[in-house]
Amino acid sequence: MLAMSRSAVAVATEAFKTAKASIPQFSCKYSPRTFSQWQLFAMLVVRQMLGMDYRSFVANLESWSDLREALGLKQVPHYSTLCVAENRLLKKGGLPAFSVPA
Repeated sequence: MLAMSRSAVAVATEAFKTAKASIPQFSCKYSPRTFSQWQLFAMLVVRQMLGMDYRSFVANLESWSDLREALGLKQVPHYSTLCVAENRLLKKGGLPAFSVPA
């Protein structure tokens, strides 16, 4: 049985490992390589877990050094980067359409 975690850093770390095992690091060979798909996937999982919109999540991520460190982020993405990544991953079937139960 899987253990449930309320720690966003723990969830992000597991999401990063899962992404690393299942999706390519970058979406194409011409990607700017600022953020890997693994990092974006993990951020999207945490955003969904916390029930935040993109802008709020990015605002919180700016002061969340533990999460940035766990994901190896050198900078915080613009909220639109997360939105585009989510749409791309859903389109390719990389993310299931899910909702977090309350």
